[in-house]
Amino acid sequence: MKPQNEENKRTIRNLVIFAIVVAASGWLGYGIDRWLNNPTQPLGRLFWLVAPLGAVLLLRAFAGDGWKDFGLNPAFKGNFHWYLLSLLLYPLVGGLVLLIGGLSGLATFPNFSWALLFSVFGSGLIASLVKNIFEEFSWRGYLTPKISSLPINAYVGYIITGLIWTSWHIAYWLFILGPTQIRQATGQDMVTFMAFGVLNLVVTSIAYGEIRLLTGSVWPLVILHTLGNALVDPLIAQGLVHLAAGNSLALLYQPILTLVFFLAAGIWLHQLRVRQTLG
Repeated sequence: MKPQNEENKRTIRNLVIFAIVVAASGWLGYGIDRWLNNPTQPLGRLFWLVAPLGAVLLLRAFAGDGWKDFGLNPAFKGNFHWYLLSLLLYPLVGGLVLLIGGLSGLATFPNFSWALLFSVFGSGLIASLVKNIFEEFSWRGYLTPKISSLPINAYVGYIITGLIWTSWHIAYWLFILGPTQIRQATGQDMVTFMAFGVLNLVVTSIAYGEIRLLTGSVWPLVILHTLGNALVDPLIAQGLVHLAAGNSLALLYQPILTLVFFLAAGIWLHQLRVRQTLG
């Protein structure tokens, strides 16, 4: 068995390699799409999506990381309640945020119908599921267990995870979404949107990571992330929720409350896992 310090050095080296690939993938993908100049064949976006998981597979196969903590096993036994939480967390948080918005007058729902809600959900479900298999087996399948194996504070580890996750999103925010689409969907300028984006990825890394460590599986996070993308994210973009015009608080209350609720959930999950570990 290798000494612990040698294993830590290898883990840090491989994490640096992974972080470089992740940060570069979006910019390289954007360059590929610009070079091909063919919007019907977004090969650059495909490269951006698969490059992190490709790096994970290579690092696990050839750089000494191995497969023990990959998280491929669904681990259903004893984890039903965590799967249930993964199914309910985004609907609960989203419902609370919208309820507070409606009661405060910051949001209205003039076009809401259950049929339209399920239509929005169904239309994005499959694409979101496929995307999140690639994404979650990179972040929760690799970053979470590797960073948690290092002798650092858990919250510092989640900040690192969130920042690496952010580096992967930057080119997506800037070039795939772009400032016009972001303003139309959220009412926010690019700087505000990206600031909340960074905070969101750092904060949600806590809850996501704790569920990963509690279950030993990535699949609850694939479910959690898919529901977040397919159900909650499109509500405003599809016109089901209207934010109060001319009210700056209306543009910010949703991301702020979502951050607060997810931070509380993440801290609770971390404390629960620590208690289980100690006792």
